[in-house]
Amino acid sequence: MERQVAREFGQRLSPFLSQRIEELKRTYGEESRQYRGLAAQYLFDEREREIDWKSERRRHYEAELLRGSDGEELRGLERLYRRVALIDLTTACTSFCRYCLRKEYADFTLSERDIERAAIYFGSRENRDELREVLITGGDPCLLPDLLRYALDSIAKNAPNIEIVRIGSRLPVQEPSLVNEALLSALCPRVGLRVELATQVNHPIELCKESRTAYGAIRDLGVTIYNQQVLLNGVNDDLETLVELYDAFRYIGIEAHYMFHCVPVHGVAHLRTSVEKGLVLARGLTSSGMTSGRAKPMYTAMTDIGKVTFYDGCIADRRGDMVLLHTEYTVDDRKRWNPSWNVPDSTVVDAEGRMSVWYKDSVLHNEGWPTTYITEDAPSFAGKAFRE
Repeated sequence: MERQVAREFGQRLSPFLSQRIEELKRTYGEESRQYRGLAAQYLFDEREREIDWKSERRRHYEAELLRGSDGEELRGLERLYRRVALIDLTTACTSFCRYCLRKEYADFTLSERDIERAAIYFGSRENRDELREVLITGGDPCLLPDLLRYALDSIAKNAPNIEIVRIGSRLPVQEPSLVNEALLSALCPRVGLRVELATQVNHPIELCKESRTAYGAIRDLGVTIYNQQVLLNGVNDDLETLVELYDAFRYIGIEAHYMFHCVPVHGVAHLRTSVEKGLVLARGLTSSGMTSGRAKPMYTAMTDIGKVTFYDGCIADRRGDMVLLHTEYTVDDRKRWNPSWNVPDSTVVDAEGRMSVWYKDSVLHNEGWPTTYITEDAPSFAGKAFRE
């Protein structure tokens, strides 16, 4: 298979993470699960330089809303789903996760005018009947508390149909000292607007005293916190680690949401498990009596057409290292919610307009687990969309 060298994704660590990784190295050693639990998430690995350009994605999906009703560009907005729209407030982060979905996005931070136009769009006549939630993400919007406050206030003012605003942030585990008075003031729920924090903790070693204190301060505001964990080879791909992680969530008040299969963006092949391994781990985590029923995530893939949760019959076909995932997403709905959206080449559309999508499985050999091998039958997405 053709392989090329990628543009290097730089390494960036917050002072807190730098110190934590060094402490874990000294205390437990470089081969320990404690050290790997952080180091593999953040330290550059030479294997990132090898890219499979035929099947790894530059981006996980294309969902930009290119124009508002006034014909002007809407910067930073994405929409795939009926009830939820997304706004990228900034691409700035304290630290770079090696498996980042947005590693190849151009650097930007929205202006107040961009944010106000987005809020007006959320509350427009075309959206007010169906749009109910907004996800503010990035980057890490909590790095800019004044701009985040402006965004929340603008949504509350201009989009009364929005009932929930979710904010994506890893700040409590990357630099908990920045969960300060300015940020907590910005996060306070508004009348008629519930605020939630979508965070990402992948290993129990991340839930140190400082991080637990930061999450507690946010939770004490009345902000609901939920977690979206990524399944990572050598970090959390064993049942013992996952049980410990989800037990911790239960007892510190963080809700379980998704356990994501690691997305096949450029340079992350060494961090991806097979889909099958994830299915076995998800079954062990959710159906063994090892964890509380209130602490069980949904095992999910982020595909070219959106999130697909694994369930019986979801995997419709397999060709080489690609699996075809069946969904109930329809082309007509997507076009109605986002006229700018185009059907990706990896998609199969049935007679009723429902979409299935080809998704890259891992070719990483995991001893004792099923391994997927590349064959010549694997579909290529260089041309037009696959249609039945």
